[in-house]
Amino acid sequence: MTAEAVVDLKQTLEFTEKFLGWMRGRGAVLIVTHDHPDPDSLAAAMALKHLITIKTGQPTTVAFGGMIGRGENRAMVEKLEIDVVPLDSLDLDRFQVVCMVDSQPGTGNNSFPRERKIDLVIDHHPVRESCRDVRWVDVRDDYGATATMMYEYLQAQQVSFGTKLATILFYAIKSETQDLGRDWIRADRRAYLQLLPLVNNSILFDIVHPEVPRAYFAHFSHAIRNAMIYNNILVFNLYGIDTPDMVAELADFLLRVDEVKVVLGMGYYKQGLALSFRTLRHDLNAGEVLQTVVGTLGTAGGHGMIAGGQIPCAAGDRKTLQQLEQTLTHRLLQVLGCYPVPGLPLVAE
Repeated sequence: MTAEAVVDLKQTLEFTEKFLGWMRGRGAVLIVTHDHPDPDSLAAAMALKHLITIKTGQPTTVAFGGMIGRGENRAMVEKLEIDVVPLDSLDLDRFQVVCMVDSQPGTGNNSFPRERKIDLVIDHHPVRESCRDVRWVDVRDDYGATATMMYEYLQAQQVSFGTKLATILFYAIKSETQDLGRDWIRADRRAYLQLLPLVNNSILFDIVHPEVPRAYFAHFSHAIRNAMIYNNILVFNLYGIDTPDMVAELADFLLRVDEVKVVLGMGYYKQGLALSFRTLRHDLNAGEVLQTVVGTLGTAGGHGMIAGGQIPCAAGDRKTLQQLEQTLTHRLLQVLGCYPVPGLPLVAE
């Protein structure tokens, strides 16, 4: 272990000792993920639950808003027996301690009521002003995954864990950093390599290659057919979608288009426009760019090369969504200094 790693674990030990000591004996604990949780959010939540169970013995519940829609994420929950419940099914008054992972209060990407108190925030996105009212905050925006932070929590507290949690944590780091190809630091690589020998490879294969319905491929067809390219910027609109995860998945997919360096995707889901932003440009901060593009229309956040956002939109008709696409595209081109640039279809009809 390097000197750098030893220092990190020492600081992590000090922080975890403090918040676990404060938490001990306070009653039932709720861990909240962001809406439509991805592997990183689920892994961080399950690791924190395991840590609390071992160290304090308090009953702990993991809850999420929205849905788990992406095929890989559903397979992960099923194969690794991840115990999560919808947030709106719970009586929040019965929890004396509330933790939030991979998200922060008031960001717009979680369904926890803004007026309720949060005691602990663990995240790898830039810290928000809303965290000033949170008692315990560990935000490391240089880390590639919150799962890496939680792996260090378990290491620092010398808490052992089984193959399933190891697989959950490994897959989270793998997917969040695109196999250490995006937004990673040494801590992520260290966790990735140390977890790899502990992984259940059969389950991991099933997660990475899940069965998907035919409608899944219709979304790919739709995105490819309506994608527009402005120099090295690609914008696509899925219009109505049955799971907001599809926007992020297709943003990742279309970033592979030759010479494209920036992708902005959108899709309408349950009275709101879900946004995903991806970039290969290291001179851009994806979160800052998308926040500027969205402005007062909604909320957005992210870091490094990936970001996401939400825009409330009661009307989901094609005309309204086309107007929103035009507005966001115009703003994006202005922010990146590319306006006016004519758009060309990705695929000619």
